[in-house]
Amino acid sequence: MAERGASAVSLSGDWPAHPDPILALNRMGTFDWDLDTGLLHMDAQAYQVFDLLPEEYDGRPESLVLRVPPPEAARLDAAVARAIKDGSENYGAYFRIRRRDGTPRWTHTQGYIRRDATGRPRRVVGIVRDATEELAESAERSLRAAQDEAFRQQTNVVQAVSAALAHARSVHDVIDALKNTHGIRHLGAASLVMGLVEAGRIRLVAEGPAGASVPGTQITRIDEPYPMSEVVRTLVPRFIESPEEFAQGYPILWPHLTDLHITSAAYLPLIAQARPIGAMGLLYNDRRGFSTEERAVLVALGSSIAQSLQRAMLYEQEKDVAEGLQQAMLPRTIPSVRGADIAVRYRAGAAAGTFGRDIGGDWYDLIPLPGGRVGAVIGDVQGHDTHAAAVMGQLRIVLRAYAAEGHPPATVMARASVFLHELDTDRFATCLYAEADLSTGVMQAVRAGHIDPLIRQVDGTCSRIPVEGGLPLGLSAEFGRLEYPVSTLELDPGHTLLLCTDGLIEQPGTDLDDGMRRLTELVTHGPGDVRELADRLIQLAEERGGDDDVALLLLRRRVPEAPRAGGRLQQHVAPGDPEALTQARHLIRAAVRSWGYREHADEIELVADELITNALMHTEGSAIVTLRALGDGDRRLRIEVEDSSSALPRRREAGEDGVSGRGLLLVDMLADAWGVEARGGGKAVWCEFRQGA
Repeated sequence: MAERGASAVSLSGDWPAHPDPILALNRMGTFDWDLDTGLLHMDAQAYQVFDLLPEEYDGRPESLVLRVPPPEAARLDAAVARAIKDGSENYGAYFRIRRRDGTPRWTHTQGYIRRDATGRPRRVVGIVRDATEELAESAERSLRAAQDEAFRQQTNVVQAVSAALAHARSVHDVIDALKNTHGIRHLGAASLVMGLVEAGRIRLVAEGPAGASVPGTQITRIDEPYPMSEVVRTLVPRFIESPEEFAQGYPILWPHLTDLHITSAAYLPLIAQARPIGAMGLLYNDRRGFSTEERAVLVALGSSIAQSLQRAMLYEQEKDVAEGLQQAMLPRTIPSVRGADIAVRYRAGAAAGTFGRDIGGDWYDLIPLPGGRVGAVIGDVQGHDTHAAAVMGQLRIVLRAYAAEGHPPATVMARASVFLHELDTDRFATCLYAEADLSTGVMQAVRAGHIDPLIRQVDGTCSRIPVEGGLPLGLSAEFGRLEYPVSTLELDPGHTLLLCTDGLIEQPGTDLDDGMRRLTELVTHGPGDVRELADRLIQLAEERGGDDDVALLLLRRRVPEAPRAGGRLQQHVAPGDPEALTQARHLIRAAVRSWGYREHADEIELVADELITNALMHTEGSAIVTLRALGDGDRRLRIEVEDSSSALPRRREAGEDGVSGRGLLLVDMLADAWGVEARGGGKAVWCEFRQGA
């Protein structure tokens, strides 16, 4: 400590100051430092603080070098000089001394700077005291506060991890939650391993970082000498507090962990309903030992993870059961259809308020029909239970049978409604049935309370196709309103038909139209391949969740590589049914374009219309219209109109009495050939058009 002032200057009359006895009682020494003379007087208690004898001190600050190391003296001088320079009235500082026996001690001093009338500093009066215990207690408090803060952080991590695990629906979700919430990192672990108990073995399902597991331990027996096996056997956590303890307790495992520089580890049994379902290990490289609080936190973490794993495994089991039962009710296979790419998908809905899966009544079906046609069905039975699934299975089979018998779409739907009404159930069902001839692209659709189909064009543009509808199946029979209007659509080559149930579009808080618009956008920007598109839509439905199940059917009409050499199309036209006649005209027009007779489209449609009209006017039954594209030698299109009357038509020349028979003059003028054939008790009037003629 530097000397202050000159020794020739006289001391003031009240120097040295007399200390208060209370200070001595509190083991505080006092000093009075005259800055003019440089003398520093200390009382008896101050001598004890510095561990000095009176004869070892000559009253000058530099004599304290026996106890105050030079670096500490320099730091103390700097504090005093700074206080004097900036005009402070007092200062305080902690510094170290070395006692007579060499032990270090902390000392605290506080000084009051006395100045004269001009502001010049003249004296420093203050105290010194031993501060070793004080600082030790302060350090202990700081350490305890740090430990408390670390415990709070670990507790917060457990809460955060538990919150993340609450949303996990699969074992994979649980593992991702542990890795992605940074919980393990915040707990201070360098690596994580987790295994599940399966048939008396532990299968490793997670490790982090990659490569943290030991080779040969992907699947281990429960009786093997590994810590995870031990905690599964004993159901007791295993805390390994040092590398030595690890090496001694698990000599087989330890050599494989030396590169990870592991210093401690915690292995936790994952227990659910009093049985072990797995184990988890947290390995550390920067700590030794675990406090009681830390152990409690880790045990709580293990319990939370075990509950989440059990919930996830139960969820996966329920999902498998629900989807298995549902798939048993759905078609086992979808037949391949010439000229079309098909994709079907089903997603079970989530049970409301749980992590389980509901069994629903949604279904799809694809029905091969005579004449190269195909029927596409999508439907939804009311409810989400086994009864809905059972009704769905029966309704699907019945509807398939009616369609396969050759009934028109409206009849198929009406009979299915009657069947459901007569079934011992109070459920109804929505359904859409579309019957398509892929050779022409003509499609007839009927709708029973179901949502409209979508059609995506070759360029990706997707639109909702309005289809006239009737009441849901079961309700139409109950109310005696079995009319199902038929809508005739065209599916051009490269176009895709999309049928789905409302689970794909409905979301809480939104209406059906908004959902259809969103689905249209998704399909527009989705993959071109129907299987990839189906996967994408189901994946989005899975991510969105929801209580309702989803059935999806996609049918894409392929673009033919070359014009077809032959084809066949048949349509029943009932008398007094103008809608059937309109549908027949529409079907003929589409077939003519599809089969390469576009240049004769007007003539062919006019002749066919004339033949159909004649059959309906002059017979009592219905007419059967058949179109054939013939390719033996020259290519021809043949139209046959069959009726139940054996009376042959007679062509009349202009000027003869009567009006009947004149239509045949038109047929004779426009067709390349025509004639009449006997068919059982009736006949068939036919005509042919040559391609390019």
